[in-house]
Amino acid sequence: MIKKSSTSAAAETRGLEDLAPRERQVVECVYRLREATASQIQEELGPDLSNSAVRAMLARLEVKGVLQHRVDGQRYLYSAVTPQEKVRESALQKLVGTFFNNSKASAATALLGMSGELSSKELDGLEAMIAKARKEGR
Repeated sequence: MIKKSSTSAAAETRGLEDLAPRERQVVECVYRLREATASQIQEELGPDLSNSAVRAMLARLEVKGVLQHRVDGQRYLYSAVTPQEKVRESALQKLVGTFFNNSKASAATALLGMSGELSSKELDGLEAMIAKARKEGR
């Protein structure tokens, strides 16, 4: 059984940038593990964070609509409410809007300019994406 907090749909699409740094670390850990217990998260984040602090953050993140849990025996298994791809896309849209005046081409040019050398495989992937975008009329 998955327990979801009763938050609005807007809260469920909240980006990681809206969270406190430690909360963001917890959510990133949950994304990495796909599903995690408080003990697993504490182990991942290191000994400077107590188990009770991790549990308190998990409870806050559930109230904020970022995480949900299911009960497995005596364990609570936490997972993200919003798929990582959707959060990533939302963050990129915000970044492109804020720093590149909503120009995807300007953002891509800036990323390519700072990326250093790209492998042949990466260049092939970019060329394929450009060809697909042209074909779809973007």
